Amino acid sequence: MQAENQDFCRPRKWKLAIPLLGLASFLLSPPPADGADIASGDTLRAVYLRTNPAQAIRDPASGQVRGASASLARELAARHKLSLELKPLSGPPDVIEAGRSGAADIGFVAYEATRLGTVAFSQTYMLVRQSFLVPERSPIKVAGDVDAAGVRVGGTRNDSITLCMKRIFKYAVVAELASDGDVAAVLADGTIDAFAANRQRLTTLSNTLSDTRLLPDDLFSVPQAIIVPLERPPALEAVNAFLDDVRASGFLQRVIEDGGAIGVVLPPDGRQRYGCPG
Repeated sequence: MQAENQDFCRPRKWKLAIPLLGLASFLLSPPPADGADIASGDTLRAVYLRTNPAQAIRDPASGQVRGASASLARELAARHKLSLELKPLSGPPDVIEAGRSGAADIGFVAYEATRLGTVAFSQTYMLVRQSFLVPERSPIKVAGDVDAAGVRVGGTRNDSITLCMKRIFKYAVVAELASDGDVAAVLADGTIDAFAANRQRLTTLSNTLSDTRLLPDDLFSVPQAIIVPLERPPALEAVNAFLDDVRASGFLQRVIEDGGAIGVVLPPDGRQRYGCPG
């Protein structure tokens, strides 16, 4: 009879252990992020790079901003029940400064080693392929031909590929240009032998500049990230958790495809740091 009582009691011990383990897991799990982790008020202030069509563009007909970065900003705000203020800025330093100063809660900008220490970078949410536009008559056939003695290559000032070329090129001279508006003239008169940018910008330029061609391969791919102020670690954790979720659900892949940008891909591993090879 005593043995029967012992057998009868055993299942009750196991039944008690399961809820206790679940309770312990609940108590140890970090609380889900709320709007206060992401934004300083009830509005998510997001900034992006106006000159990077791979991030987002404004539709001239509707005035609507579309692209992967715009879609991510809207989704992040919606999940945290925040309104959204989405603002374009002129260049990467402006986006970085908005994040550093707290003028923006988040910013969309390329991860670049020289920008570390000013803001906190999220994981990579997409990669933007970087290549070169050359005159049709140019002997340059592939990206590996560009870094050669006597070659002058142009890039927009403070652009990721320009910063990269200045570090890694051993022979070519890197000329910084103020904007894409200068490209036609300097390519036509031979001031530069190649222009470096992302494939979306280069494709747009090649459609308007006759006697030019886009190289078939890339120098590297620029990792796009979301930045937050350094002093807000909970915001960075919340942004990374958001990116993990939209990657797993397929939402990130869909917004990249729907954005329609040329040369933009989902990275195999968002936690890996991609970018300039030097």
